[in-house]
Amino acid sequence: MIQMIGIMLKGAGVSLEVFFLTLLFSLPLALPIALGRMSKNWLLRNIINFYLLIMRGTPLILQLIFIYFAPKYLLKFLNDSFSAYITSPNFWDTLRFLFSYNRFTAVIIAFALNYAAYFAEIYRGGIEAIPRGQYEATKVLGFTGNQTFARIVMPQVIKRILPAMGNEVITLVKDTALAQIIGVAELFHAAQNAAAREFSTTPIFVAGLFYLIMNWAVSVAFAQYEKKLSYYH
Repeated sequence: MIQMIGIMLKGAGVSLEVFFLTLLFSLPLALPIALGRMSKNWLLRNIINFYLLIMRGTPLILQLIFIYFAPKYLLKFLNDSFSAYITSPNFWDTLRFLFSYNRFTAVIIAFALNYAAYFAEIYRGGIEAIPRGQYEATKVLGFTGNQTFARIVMPQVIKRILPAMGNEVITLVKDTALAQIIGVAELFHAAQNAAAREFSTTPIFVAGLFYLIMNWAVSVAFAQYEKKLSYYH
């Protein structure tokens, strides 16, 4: 049991890496996506809408498989189709460098792109919930557009979107189990291997306990953050 828990702790460490790196990249990326979604430029808005449709309309597991395997097939297609016309070795070496990344990197790219789409819609809902009168009032007070957004709008948006963000972050903790699909040895992958070795379902239930503890920590963190922002009431 001690050996099994040690292996699963190592897997939990990988799950936490996926979790934190996904948040690190998806949270900042979601803001320009949300602003692009609200843009008056129809071309930009439609591009963002298409991106959101793909990210939210297809399973994350399919996106993981596509992002890991598609570049290899694309590189092979380009090599077969254009190698006779482009003979520069530097060009093909550059393409191989761009299209060659490991499984863990593919997981982070897929998770970040997927969750940025969901976070962007949460941001958009929070921004659009701010009354227009506040924008007009800041103009009267002499605030610039950037000052209005940073000092007036965003603090209120953060307070409004915290419950929805908490739900998505909790879902992210559980979705890290999908990383095993392309062979990343995260928590659930370690639990499955242990269950196969021991001919027991105990490791699966232990993994469930790990996920429960991690989600409890996320819930407590968001509850504390909401409490700190309660002065907006």
